[in-house]
Amino acid sequence: MKWIVAVALGAGCWGMAALAQPVKLGPSTYFLAPKGGDKGMPAAPLRTEALLKTAAQTNQWYSTLIFNPKPDAIFVQPITVKTTAAGLEFALPGREVVPTVRRDVEIRYPHRDPLLLAPVAFKPGPAKLAKASDWSIDISMAQGADDMRVTVAHGSPYASIRLTRGDLRLTLPAAPERAAPAADARVLSLQLKGKSYAVFGPTGVRWESVSPTEWIARMPAGAGYVSAAALPDAKPETLALFTRHAYAFIEDTRVDWRYDASGSAVTTDFQAVTRTMEGPDNGPLLGLYPHHWFNNQAVSTQMAGPVFDSVRGPIKLIAAKGFQTRNAYTGFVPYWPGIKASPRLGELNDLLKTDLRNSRRMMLQEGKGAYWQGKGLLRNMKLVDIAEQQGDMATRDQLLGTIKKRIEEWFTGERSNSYFHYDKALGSVASYPDEFFTVEQINDHHFTYGYWIRAIAEIALRDPAWAAKDNWGAMVDLLVADIATTERGRADFPFLRNFDPYEGHSWASGIGMGEFGNNQEASSEAINAWAGLILWGEINGNKALRDLGLYLYTTEIQAIHHYWFDIHGLVFAPEYKNVDVSIVFGGQYVHNTWWTDEPRQITGINMLPINSASLYLGRDPKYVKRNLEALKAESAIYEDRNAKPRNPPPADIWQDIFAKYRAMEDPAAGLASWDRWGSVELGESRTQTLHWLLSLNEMGAPDFTVLADTPLFSVFKRADGKRTHLAFNATKAPITVRFTDGIVLNVAPGQLARTP
Repeated sequence: MKWIVAVALGAGCWGMAALAQPVKLGPSTYFLAPKGGDKGMPAAPLRTEALLKTAAQTNQWYSTLIFNPKPDAIFVQPITVKTTAAGLEFALPGREVVPTVRRDVEIRYPHRDPLLLAPVAFKPGPAKLAKASDWSIDISMAQGADDMRVTVAHGSPYASIRLTRGDLRLTLPAAPERAAPAADARVLSLQLKGKSYAVFGPTGVRWESVSPTEWIARMPAGAGYVSAAALPDAKPETLALFTRHAYAFIEDTRVDWRYDASGSAVTTDFQAVTRTMEGPDNGPLLGLYPHHWFNNQAVSTQMAGPVFDSVRGPIKLIAAKGFQTRNAYTGFVPYWPGIKASPRLGELNDLLKTDLRNSRRMMLQEGKGAYWQGKGLLRNMKLVDIAEQQGDMATRDQLLGTIKKRIEEWFTGERSNSYFHYDKALGSVASYPDEFFTVEQINDHHFTYGYWIRAIAEIALRDPAWAAKDNWGAMVDLLVADIATTERGRADFPFLRNFDPYEGHSWASGIGMGEFGNNQEASSEAINAWAGLILWGEINGNKALRDLGLYLYTTEIQAIHHYWFDIHGLVFAPEYKNVDVSIVFGGQYVHNTWWTDEPRQITGINMLPINSASLYLGRDPKYVKRNLEALKAESAIYEDRNAKPRNPPPADIWQDIFAKYRAMEDPAAGLASWDRWGSVELGESRTQTLHWLLSLNEMGAPDFTVLADTPLFSVFKRADGKRTHLAFNATKAPITVRFTDGIVLNVAPGQLARTP
């Protein structure tokens, strides 16, 4: 799903079969080197000695830095920085509207016209990652004993710079409209190409203009620090505000989360640790994204006034060392009840028989790697759910046997071309054969392994002995650790590999290279992974893992609503007429995919797989209508542009995805739109689609106004006002579930309970 770039590969890459040492995890086996001629994962050498002792910080907003001797720009938000042989480039991106052949536009905030900051007394060395906390990084540009150390943090308009010795040179790409010391002699204020910047030196600094585009900060002895800032406007009061906070250098950042079962909510705490370089401790300015400040009364009184326009929408400033968000967790259950009294029950049973006959083919219908295999596993597990709930235990057991056998074939490592490799130097699990560059570029691990974790968690509901820690479950824990390790600074796996705690969503590209930074396309596949963590944690009594899953699931849904769907109307530029975004980058958003510009797939990639954890897609019924309506016009344009395509996709491609999506807004319309003989997305089945549609026609659309005090619940409401409440108990003891509308359900272990 990601672009191809050339990267330097680690030592154990080609022809290392002799070194492919097996490691046993119960009956499973993984390998410490690739087999045969398989390539390994890339090395991440551009880190300081201390960080080289930790697992590589892949799949992050700054990951370009650790893989590439000439890294791309880092989209910090609202600023961008880029390290070069000459020093540090620093810029405030502005909006660019780019027309496309699709007759729409892409919105870009590129790294353009940067200021260049560089030491005078020594030449900067190669940039290396020196520290990575939860939403800030330190970059070292050391040369021998000398160093220029840079700190940037998500949301912060400042870059803090410390020099071991000497003065600092500031070079501009053009002569500024205005450049003069402010009322405070420490400050150089600049107006450049319509943008406002300021550089704040220590007391005693002398700003020397050596050309129309160059200044040198003559530093006083023992005070080798400055901070550079982009300002949202040129008002004197804004410069005064930024001056007050310029000397609070960020030293560390941390995010903590907690799940409140009684309120069905996830609370997230953001805290920055700062060091005051001089003057009073005024603390930092933190820039809050829309998903931080929208409907958040806790921060509304802290807003500092000026607002940045950004690729993420308005970034609002608060003068504080931390803040808190609280979001409702709206729940899901592993599967839905059976259909008992529908006139289409016979059709459902017929489809189940057909899908059973085709189940082996459906297990791996396209591609040979772990991504497509994972999709096939979950696709068949959803048939297990339906067979079980329909009382067809023979079909359930046959499907379970087929799924378990396939997992065992992969997990034993006995096949030469389908196995897992753990790279100790990088701290990551690779799956072979490589597809979508999950090995070569460490892409999409949360998408890929999320399918496996979710499928095996549902096996564990039926056969806990098979999925036990001393059996096949140990390998699942390895995959969980790869994408969701919560301890910071470990040598074996990085902290939350794919997830960006401040942006509130995941990143898919492992190496993070590209002009517009890292990216994520299939946000819905990330949600599927986090649902798997919730289930696996709850089943195994691992409260910390379960709560992590709840945090990731709830937070990423908030980010999707803002940055992929913009359901609140806060983010998308006025020029952007598409209803949704398919790929979010660090510095742009687009309505396209990595493999096609066909509109149904562009929209559908952020819906699949649609299963019981996907109800958030129906959070705003009006948005669902708008999205589907826009799809008609986009398809008409596509058909006009491609009047005689060479290999056209089916005209109704992924029609099952869209029928299920429509049903979350209007169950009857969703059912009416589905064609039993039409296109089938390869993570879906005809049985699952009809079961989904019949279920919503019986129970109603999802109801997000009612919550419960358990992680596994769902509520639906019919047009006549009748609600259906579902609750699942994945623990080993009975539970009592209380819903916020007063309904109480007693749920036995391993059972799904519902109101009549």
